[in-house]
Formats: sequence, structure tokens, C-alpha cells
Amino acid sequence: MGSLRTSSPPPHAIEVKRWALASGADLRGLRASLHEAITGLALGAGEELDGIPERIALVATELATNALMHGLPPTTVRLLRDDDVLILDVADHDLSTVPELADTRPLDVGGRGLQLARAFSLDVGWYATAGTKHIWASFPRGESPQAEN
Repeated sequence: MGSLRTSSPPPHAIEVKRWALASGADLRGLRASLHEAITGLALGAGEELDGIPERIALVATELATNALMHGLPPTTVRLLRDDDVLILDVADHDLSTVPELADTRPLDVGGRGLQLARAFSLDVGWYATAGTKHIWASFPRGESPQAEN
């Protein structure tokens, strides 16, 4: 198994919204509220969201599911914004484990949440504080139509 690099998200990122999750039943509400929070952000000139809200919602669901299943409650999901990125930060209270990429497991046994996060985001990392373990993923705030050509 591989490990994620240890680093925190940009220190000057601003919190947009925070969610506390108690169980898997909270995931549907998280996805809807996250989508609403992202689409309500102001975009710069020429920026378009394209599939960013859906990618962030998918990664949020995967990381939050991991935290709910393998971490210690409570699970907290935060949406942060920095100059040119949105950052998803998922925390739980299990400091005894280190996030690892499930790169050697067969596809049908699960454990692909971190790989999906790496595939759909700009960057992924993790860090610990005195009481929580955080996994974060960053996404572009908007995509310029010229960048696709």
C-alpha cells in the first residue's frame, strides 16, 4: 500500500461551510448542501464550474464514508476556499491509523476512496492535529473555457 503525503491545506484558506456527520444517513444531505455551497460561490471572469461540484461531492462522499466506517466519531467535513482552489477537508478522531492508498486490493473489495480523490482532484494530503486526523483534497475554483482547448 502507498501512503499519502503529509501536509496541511493552504493556511490562509477560508472556511465556507462545515458539516458534522453521525452516520451514512447524513451523506445525502451532505452532497446536496455541498453542491449548493459550491454553486453559490462567486466565479471570476470567464470561469465556469463545469463538473467541479459533482467531483467534489463524489470525493466528499468517499472520504466521509471512509471516516464514518474506519475512523472515530465525530466526522467533520469542511469546504474551504483559497485564491484559486476549493478544498475539501474531512476529519475524524482516530489518530492511531495513517491513511493509505489501497493500490494492491482487487477492485471488487472496496477501499478505493483515496484513489478516487487523487483521480478527481488537483492534490490530496493528510495531517493530524492534537485530536483529529484530516484528509483533504483540492479542486480548481473554476475552469476557464480556454483551458479546455
